[in-house]
Amino acid sequence: MNSHAVVLHEPKRLSLVDLALKSREDDDVVVAVHYSGVSTGTEKLFWSGTMPPFPGMGYPLVPGYETVGEVVEAGPTSGRKPGDFVFVPGASCYRDMRGLFGGASSRIVTPGNRTTIAPRNAQSVLMALAATAYHALQTCPSKMPDLIIGHGVLGRLIARLAIACGAPAPTVWETDPERRTGAQGYTVVDPAEDERRDYGCICDASGDSAILDPAIRHLSRGGTVVLAGFYDQRVAFAFAPAFIKECAIRIAAEWRPEDLAAVSTLVEEARLPLDGLITHRSHPEHADNAYQTAFFDRNCLKMILDWRDIQ
Repeated sequence: MNSHAVVLHEPKRLSLVDLALKSREDDDVVVAVHYSGVSTGTEKLFWSGTMPPFPGMGYPLVPGYETVGEVVEAGPTSGRKPGDFVFVPGASCYRDMRGLFGGASSRIVTPGNRTTIAPRNAQSVLMALAATAYHALQTCPSKMPDLIIGHGVLGRLIARLAIACGAPAPTVWETDPERRTGAQGYTVVDPAEDERRDYGCICDASGDSAILDPAIRHLSRGGTVVLAGFYDQRVAFAFAPAFIKECAIRIAAEWRPEDLAAVSTLVEEARLPLDGLITHRSHPEHADNAYQTAFFDRNCLKMILDWRDIQ
């Protein structure tokens, strides 16, 4: 069995390639992919060649960990059945290719227990990012950030989740005037106009490695800054202001299965809206342009690839 997949051959060079898939085992499912998302965090680092090294990393590779599609084959111990619509956080299913994270493909083979039943729509590609946002909330003291930095998709999801979980509506900083729109129940402001200096918990979703100094200036004494982005540059801060504030700095790492389960429930119960976040779609044959649009077009909140006519 073969699949068409996006292959990043080396930094800044990708194309659509026909790849052989590994055979399905009894606990596996075969998923006909409908949509996959493009991550502007880790995938941009892979594309640019700036991803810090880790075990298993190397080129060429198949990126992608935001994938949804229909189960077309289900092994007897997979826990799934044909027709199920599932979210898949990537796959390592290629005979002669690295899958990091392997979800940008027309078909994938993966253990059934790695899939999550999802609504049958394109918005379900956002489940991984929503789980990342939920995990960041768990890192905040009392799970209540009162300031979020960055009004991209991650920042919007953190704000929506905070409200869905019963927290007071947070303030969100955004330097780009065009990105200050789209708030749902919270306020988005220019950080230069924010005079408040008593935020108890500030959650950064901007990925700006220089964010700590301005964040600490707006923090209350004993407050916390949570770093929820992924930073490809050295993160540093001036010690004296942090000393005076006696601040804590915490890092929100990769989402866990329980985070995905929690956001799945919130979506199912219609408490977490995912509308207004996907702004761009592309055919996989135009993946090169799609990825660059996702990474560099400020009007693009979320780019997805539509695989439905490539099976």
